[in-house]
Amino acid sequence: MPTAVTAVAPSTAAGGLDAAAAASGAQFGSVLSSVDSLQAMQSKTAGLAVAAVTGDLENVHDYTIAAAESSLALELTAAVRNKAVDAFNEIMRMQA
Repeated sequence: MPTAVTAVAPSTAAGGLDAAAAASGAQFGSVLSSVDSLQAMQSKTAGLAVAAVTGDLENVHDYTIAAAESSLALELTAAVRNKAVDAFNEIMRMQA
């Protein structure tokens, strides 16, 4: 007489992997939102630059501050990207 097949529950290791994948997905989403905020910062700086050139900007220091913040954020983003590429290359070297 055939026996009924029962469902197999996932192991805790696989369940932990799903949680880790969800956490890394959330971290990647945070990186993407940081890139979006960098883009918004640069757009604001570009708008202030146009206003300064056309004479519509009352306080030039607003543009100077925005330009400095935008430049610093871009340098930080490039440094993080470079570190991520270096880490990836190091992992690839370990596998070879």
